[in-house]
Amino acid sequence: MAERIPYDEFSMFHENAAEYGIPFQQPTVSREFVPMGDGRQLSALKWGVGQPQLVFLHGGAQNAHTWDTVALALNVPLLCIDLPGHGHSDSAAPFDSSAAPLQQNAADVARVISALAPNALGVIGMSLGGLTTIALARDFPELVRKMVLVDITPGVNQEKTKQITDFVNGPATFPSFEELLERTIQFNPTRTVESLRRGILHNALQKEDGSWVWRYRRDDAPPLPEVDGAVQRPSTAVLWDAIQHFGKALLFVRGMRSQSVVTDDDEAELRKRASSVRVEHVQEAGHSVQGDTPLELAALLRDFFAL
Repeated sequence: MAERIPYDEFSMFHENAAEYGIPFQQPTVSREFVPMGDGRQLSALKWGVGQPQLVFLHGGAQNAHTWDTVALALNVPLLCIDLPGHGHSDSAAPFDSSAAPLQQNAADVARVISALAPNALGVIGMSLGGLTTIALARDFPELVRKMVLVDITPGVNQEKTKQITDFVNGPATFPSFEELLERTIQFNPTRTVESLRRGILHNALQKEDGSWVWRYRRDDAPPLPEVDGAVQRPSTAVLWDAIQHFGKALLFVRGMRSQSVVTDDDEAELRKRASSVRVEHVQEAGHSVQGDTPLELAALLRDFFAL
């Protein structure tokens, strides 16, 4: 049987700080749970004392800990939410074909923000979290005072995300931590092994037999509809209209390495839809800007929100 690897989600912050040269003092972080009213709960990490100033939404197949280094660098009260079916949150509600794109995700996240961060200065969303942020601004505009989109636009499609989905749709289980780490390194060539190791410990579970499974793999996750055997994923293109009607401060952070899922055409459409958008290119980042260049992202956020 494989060796048992202990896990304490609050024990590794000093490693994040050391890797990026952040002066370290053990932060005040708590694991919170908010009921959805239907028997499900969503979870979040609440950083600092007092009301959170910012809300963070991670990407697909990630979890709230993806923002740890950014949170340490900012050193302000903030909230990082586990999206439905991710991290410590329960699965999403049953799929509703009549709902607008990401309407159900937005409704769940709105409950968490209303309960834990109702006066936040803005919402920062990366990838799936960014699309959810756009839907949140559409459906609950009072909760999104400013919006930050990290390497995502409504122009995303399956072709642009192929490298990511190839990784996510890999083996369901891994016999050992080393095999899981090896595969993760192959798909994340710009990241340090230490950061990937931490990420896996936050994002995977070791089973009784010593094998490992991802936290985001949920057997009870609601299935998407199929047509002729092919899964039908709702188009996110209609979210362009939500951006066009947002009418508040918007920051777009684009990773410029090849792992990004944003094209020049996507950025041009964003500029067209939101003429006052502030666009920032991060040259040394791919899709996961918070993972590749967390200090640069934190600096942009500190400036945008005048922290």
